[in-house]
Amino acid sequence: MYLTGFADEAAKDIEGQIRATKELGWKYIESRNVNGQNIHDISDREFDVICEKLLNGGVKINCFGSAIANWGKKITEPFDSSLAEAKRAIPRMRKLGCKLIRIMSFAVLDECKPDDQMEQERFRRVRELKEMFDGAGLTVVHENCMNYGGMGWTYTLKLIKNVPELKLVFDTGNPVFTDDRTKQKPYPKQSAWEFYTHVKEHIEYVHIKDGIWDSPAGKMKYTFAGEGNGDVKRIVKDLLDSGYDGGISMEPHLAVVFHDKTVHSEESVKYANYVEYGGRFMAMLKELGH
Repeated sequence: MYLTGFADEAAKDIEGQIRATKELGWKYIESRNVNGQNIHDISDREFDVICEKLLNGGVKINCFGSAIANWGKKITEPFDSSLAEAKRAIPRMRKLGCKLIRIMSFAVLDECKPDDQMEQERFRRVRELKEMFDGAGLTVVHENCMNYGGMGWTYTLKLIKNVPELKLVFDTGNPVFTDDRTKQKPYPKQSAWEFYTHVKEHIEYVHIKDGIWDSPAGKMKYTFAGEGNGDVKRIVKDLLDSGYDGGISMEPHLAVVFHDKTVHSEESVKYANYVEYGGRFMAMLKELGH
């Protein structure tokens, strides 16, 4: 088992991301954005500079937190952008020696019923993406986020059935603020533990996020891991007791909420929150006997 995290929540630039990672005593970053752009979108020149700084800093990228097929892309729109992102990501992953890439299954069509989500086209596209990365010796992991597979555990399992051998990155915090479309309207929020227990055998990687759903405000209040309703302690203990030996990646969302561009904080606060989040999680692991 190893620890990593979305270090763009600590700093925008790669220098700050490396510094935060080393302060925690870790060797890996799950790379999403550097200087405001996803790692598969930055220029070749900037990518080469990042590679050099990572090498000199003794830090590696364990996973690409890509935007491929994510909640910003509709299944009703052309497939071109996700295919282009995948094509750019593959040679960069190879250069970095990175084996994992996070993808999704396109945004939920809110105007449509849960079982009327153009699922066959989703399955086709995710299969094509998986085949691209399989052919390059790389592993795709699907996240239960604001996408088809994230509508509930039954949808994730249906996705896996139609995309054979698809692996998952399970996010502990996403169920807390996501409607459970396996149930009747008005949709309740999901149970992280329930979701986890049904997909456990397919989990290749884990994101740690936690929080409490504020119903009156209609938004998520993010917390340190173990202090919200994401069943973090229970899930992590069960995983590790079962012999899980993969990566566990921090996604705090405390100082900056990645999906909400109206939320701002001082860079020093972001950095301190990220390091504290990682430190608290390591203390939790000791408490759990790991």
